Amino acid sequence: MPLSSLRSLSLVIPLALALTACGSADTDKAGNASAKSPAKETAPAGVAHQHTVLDAEIEAKGGETRAGDYRVGYIVEAAEPWFHGQHGEHGKLVHREPAKGETHHIEIIPREAKTGRIVPDVPVRLEVLDSKGKVVQAQKLNFYYAEFFHYANNFSIPKEGRYTLRATLERPTFLRHGASGEKPPLGEKATATFRNVTLKPGT
Repeated sequence: MPLSSLRSLSLVIPLALALTACGSADTDKAGNASAKSPAKETAPAGVAHQHTVLDAEIEAKGGETRAGDYRVGYIVEAAEPWFHGQHGEHGKLVHREPAKGETHHIEIIPREAKTGRIVPDVPVRLEVLDSKGKVVQAQKLNFYYAEFFHYANNFSIPKEGRYTLRATLERPTFLRHGASGEKPPLGEKATATFRNVTLKPGT
């Protein structure tokens, strides 16, 4: 090899080693910095929007209480339309307007108290009781896709007044991960009661 090439090589090798060492040091510093600084928690825009709208509607049109492992909210609105299967849940989706006599759309939103997550697969039954404790109407609620997931149905309330809403939440039907001996999460039935709820036409 020519002497000039050896001289060039003797300059390149130390320089490459120096650059590698610098790069390694910077990488280590960056790694240490990220290890010391936990990543900022962020929710996807749709999830954040869902909870923002939900909290605003509960405050404006309903209320919330604690029941077992849940935070349970309710919202009362005028009777609403929806899409449903024409011949059962697997049929063609068709639009359904509120039926004659349906006055209110009552929503129940069960959230896991520990995490704030809306809980799916919960069999929910809602009873509407008058001031004397008589059940005016009771129905199983359906699970709805909307700006936020919720359980609801249309109800027929005969006259304006103050009512009690009693929502019974059965154990969710989903399976649960966990180790032997652990207490399964959301494993108990719960009942949420909301008193002095004003129901009037066009609510």
